Amino acid sequence: MNPLFINFVYIISAALFIFGLKMLSSPATARRGNLLSSLGMLIAIIITLMNAGLDYKWIFLGILIGSGIGAFVAIRVKMTSMPEMVALFNGFGGISSLLLAWAEYHQNREMSVFIAIVAFLSAFIGGVTFSGSMVAFGKLSGKITQKAVVFKGQHIMNAVILGTALVAAGIFSITPASGFGYAIFILILLVALGFGITSTIPIGGADMPVVISLLNSYSGLAACAAGFVISNNILIVAGALVGASGIILTNIMCKAMNRSLANVLFSGFGSTTTVQEAGNGPQGEIRPASAEDVYYILEAADSVAFVPGYGLAVAQAQHAVKELGDLLEANDTEVSYAIHPVAGRMPGHMNVLLAEANVPYDQLVEMDDINPRMDSVDVCVVIGANDVVNPAALDDESSPIYGMPIIETHRAKTVIVLKRSMNPGFAGIQNALFFAENARMYFGDAKASIQALVAEFKND
Repeated sequence: MNPLFINFVYIISAALFIFGLKMLSSPATARRGNLLSSLGMLIAIIITLMNAGLDYKWIFLGILIGSGIGAFVAIRVKMTSMPEMVALFNGFGGISSLLLAWAEYHQNREMSVFIAIVAFLSAFIGGVTFSGSMVAFGKLSGKITQKAVVFKGQHIMNAVILGTALVAAGIFSITPASGFGYAIFILILLVALGFGITSTIPIGGADMPVVISLLNSYSGLAACAAGFVISNNILIVAGALVGASGIILTNIMCKAMNRSLANVLFSGFGSTTTVQEAGNGPQGEIRPASAEDVYYILEAADSVAFVPGYGLAVAQAQHAVKELGDLLEANDTEVSYAIHPVAGRMPGHMNVLLAEANVPYDQLVEMDDINPRMDSVDVCVVIGANDVVNPAALDDESSPIYGMPIIETHRAKTVIVLKRSMNPGFAGIQNALFFAENARMYFGDAKASIQALVAEFKND
């Protein structure tokens, strides 16, 4: 096939990617943007497969197996497991780039210095992405500890590993065709896989949204480098777009936590903040509330703001919350949903959950928009969120989350906190909000608790 025609089609695909990404910036156009980007990828895949010299037998076998596994997993995965699934996707992207660079190098070992360098980048970043994503998957799924794993000399060890990789890259780039060069390349693969583990285990659960977006960026950068290795323009463009969008999202996440990327990667959040035992954290009188108590509070409210967190996802309470929101609106109550950028365990986690329950987009309010009018909100209903509403971020300089912007629910006239118990949240930090005079604790499973409120409204 004419290379000019292939590149022309690649340009069309790249344009679809860019317009799709633009539409993903708004909840109202996100679905169409996703479809547009998918169409661009489909066109790129088809035109690539039509190129001469491909063995279609193995390609179709791979498509069949991959599609089957993907469909099976997508159907069975729970919404609460989406962060783990995203971590796996990032890892698969990384290992694909690593294998692609390895296969190309194995077949064509007479490489220029430039191609050898990008082959190193694709293999190294891909390896880091794969093993790092597997660690993230283990942490998110609870298969390994969610706390930061930090030990003495860890930073020095990581620096040595990184230095080894850079020296190996220099040697490999000037001797790729030799047997020694091949051995160095294998060393690079092993170092990359090891560095992915040692650079991710120090990161605690509270920083997982940042890690997920960063690994997503890594997978794009690895794919971009792989595109240079095999001289595929659309892979270069698509990888660059994913890498850039991931970096932008990572920056947004860091700003939402008031932390630098270096602080996230190297501070080991949670390593010094163990779960606070009774008597160590903020103390005071808690004010439990029954379903009937909460019903009367909500029934009298003119405005209610729901603040969802990971507990909402665990309880699968989004549909019950939507039903309660509809009943409140029928009662002439203004209803909104306050979204913190890092609520949940992946970027946009709460937006996805609420969209699944068909919550109108215009009722989703960003943190920066709802905080200025929080004093006028009659009732804030905090559902399974802890760290993103913890006032310690504002007034406790000794707290690990000090300086992190929060949804300032403590300024609302009344706060209803839905929790199973008084246990701290993901960051392991007790919350003074629970003991505030305007706060009522409504204990129980979030879904059952909300359904009890719905029953109260319907029986009224």
